[in-house]
Amino acid sequence: MKPHTLLALFTIPLGLIIAAVPSNKTNPYKLSASELLGEANARTQYITPDVVADMIVNKDPSLQLIDVRSQDEYEKFSLPGAINIPLADLLSDKYSDIINQDVKMNVFYSNGTLTANEAWMITRQLGYTNNYVLEGGLNYWFDAILNPEKPASTSSDEEFARYDFRMSAGQALGGGTIIQTTQDQSSKSALPVIKATPRKKKASGGC
Repeated sequence: MKPHTLLALFTIPLGLIIAAVPSNKTNPYKLSASELLGEANARTQYITPDVVADMIVNKDPSLQLIDVRSQDEYEKFSLPGAINIPLADLLSDKYSDIINQDVKMNVFYSNGTLTANEAWMITRQLGYTNNYVLEGGLNYWFDAILNPEKPASTSSDEEFARYDFRMSAGQALGGGTIIQTTQDQSSKSALPVIKATPRKKKASGGC
């Protein structure tokens, strides 16, 4: 992808987000648009599905998954232990203690990455540092963790090790039986998971 195209992909939604967020007298913005764009381009906000799956399986209490889709989508399927804070309610006072804290690592997710990235941009602009985005969203989660594709026989040992981990994690999280119906598609690390029973209905949509 050409650099100017990539820049546009971040700049256009970023401008819309900044324009849409109401002025906040008690929480003034800490980052300028250019600073936020620089962080977005660095992609440091993303946490891979493998890391999140490892956290969930190991019941790491320092992770808080935040589903920023609608309540209806959340009730159809959500990741284990996730709470629902729809994007439209992100700045509500009742969620401020969850969004702005330095104890747990918040990971926003949606069907793809667009809506979750909007949540990250808004909270990051306010200066909050403990918020991240699930890379690829639920669409990629289903492909990578719940229904991983077996590597080719010529693949590297690292790819086979990743596949073995994903198969094991997917089985622990109720994968292997979900049919892929969505067309949209948008290594394990030592990072901060919470346990719950996943509802096995495929997410739909691309945001």
